Amino acid sequence: MINTLSYACIGIGLIFWFWGTWPLLGDRSVLFKLHSLSVADTLGSMSIILGLLLKIPREWPLLLLALISLAIWNTVLGYVLAYCSSSGGRYGR
Repeated sequence: MINTLSYACIGIGLIFWFWGTWPLLGDRSVLFKLHSLSVADTLGSMSIILGLLLKIPREWPLLLLALISLAIWNTVLGYVLAYCSSSGGRYGR
């Protein structure tokens, strides 16, 4: 049962990754593309780490640290890139 749940989490994570890259092909703004990609990448990566946590429970401190740092740094990096790419940012264009 745990293996099935683990593989399901990993599969959901991969689906989020592909779902997040799909809007890159559209004609929307760069900030919309960045937002959809960062949200889907964060959710997909967190789901994959959760699947690994279920599969390898003895490594929970390392995987929990990876989960927390992923949630923080993906969010911060998305905001920094959005700020730098906007016209109001000091380093934009």
